[in-house]
Amino acid sequence: FCSKNQSQRSCHTKMNGIIIYEHANFQGKSKEFTGDIADLKPVGWDHCVSSVKVTGQPWVAYEHPNYSGKFLVFEEGEYSFVGEDMNDKITSLKLITENLKNPKITLYEHANYEGEIKVVTEATSLSKGSFNDRVSSHKVHSGAWLLCEHEDGSGLNYVARKGEQLLNYESIDLNDKLSFLRPLRAGWC
Repeated sequence: FCSKNQSQRSCHTKMNGIIIYEHANFQGKSKEFTGDIADLKPVGWDHCVSSVKVTGQPWVAYEHPNYSGKFLVFEEGEYSFVGEDMNDKITSLKLITENLKNPKITLYEHANYEGEIKVVTEATSLSKGSFNDRVSSHKVHSGAWLLCEHEDGSGLNYVARKGEQLLNYESIDLNDKLSFLRPLRAGWC
């Protein structure tokens, strides 16, 4: 048995990583990354990722270099196929570095942090409440959050990170469209 301090120490020394694979089901060539990579092309991996394994903190995989375009969030686990939309399209990878314990975000009805306020600390569907399709700005107090246009996670998505103060959702094309949000989860801690 490990003491609380021993288990915390091992938690902090375990490496955050993502292993990308050329083919589905973890087949073909593979490469591991432990930090952000703005463009996979210089390392021979442009548009050839079909499956991934993640250890520790979540990763965001983007369609275009420099963390732009469509994206997928991968939390700790094994993903035998990245899906038709992103298969052989992933071009950049970003590690979520925030402490993901005790997540908290404040949503505002109007731009510039005005109007009705809703504080959220867990996965929340807004689709059946008074805040559905009414959010226009936010402040992230802790954690990292996946914001979704639709309750099932489809449509437009956005990753909001600690310290971010987004005063107008028009800049992310989610103004009065947000229906679901959830905090990202870290592995092994």
